[in-house]
Amino acid sequence: MFEAPKTNYRVPRTVSSGQDETEGDGVQVRRLIGVPALDMVDPFLLLDVFSVTGNQDRQTGFPSHPHRGFETATYLLAGQVRHEDSAGHSGLLKAGGVQWMTAGRGIVHSEMPEDSNGPVAGFQLWVNLPKSHKMTHASYQEFDANEIPLERRGAQVTVKVIAGTTGRGTTGPVRQPLTEPRYFDFQLGAGAAVVEPIPDHHNAFIYMIDGAIEFPGDDLSIHPLAKETVAVLSNGTELRVSAGTDGARFLLVSGRPLREAVARSGGFVMNTLTEVQAAQEDFRLGRLTG
Repeated sequence: MFEAPKTNYRVPRTVSSGQDETEGDGVQVRRLIGVPALDMVDPFLLLDVFSVTGNQDRQTGFPSHPHRGFETATYLLAGQVRHEDSAGHSGLLKAGGVQWMTAGRGIVHSEMPEDSNGPVAGFQLWVNLPKSHKMTHASYQEFDANEIPLERRGAQVTVKVIAGTTGRGTTGPVRQPLTEPRYFDFQLGAGAAVVEPIPDHHNAFIYMIDGAIEFPGDDLSIHPLAKETVAVLSNGTELRVSAGTDGARFLLVSGRPLREAVARSGGFVMNTLTEVQAAQEDFRLGRLTG
């Protein structure tokens, strides 16, 4: 008699609350990935949680700075951010929207909060590019909140689908076949449960925006994952979690690891130190124009 293989549940392997950093023009960020305790989750190089409150100088932000060799994904929860770059591109990212920028061979850009009668808050995720595509032309994928699908699973669970396809077939607007990113924003009511498949070849992590979740399963004894922590998940094919009494909101992010050498300094992520030094020289000479 045929017996289906047992599902391997994804559970926290590493849990961290990150560390405070100052970026740009005095912006305080909480860095969860890209710190000594958690250097990277291949292909993800960095995860920052940022917030500029209404009491701060509205010019505080991220003035012109260079990037080469990877992608930045900015997901805004509140407020709005004006961005401009050295290739002549500009736009306004509003709450609920996402900008997925492929820096490729190089770009100089700025991201500055604009007046929105309240705080500006969100996430920036850095996603590596393979060696074969590090010198591609710079490009953008930008989507307003109303262009990002919201999947409803009954009355207690919603999923905002930014990239990839959920187990129930909802596909987000961001496309990147090189690393196959899945970027989901889950919101759970009190006690609600979620089952979500994750490709077994993906690395995956969860960031808790609010509330707490538990990881049920066979003989698992894991403490609830609390607000403002990141958990790198174990290998497996499925995530199973349930929310606490106050509900929960979390990001579930996964992607195909590149398994390549990483050399980085500031906004440059290449495969060798020599390539990083070349990027620095190109920036000095004004060559990062997309």
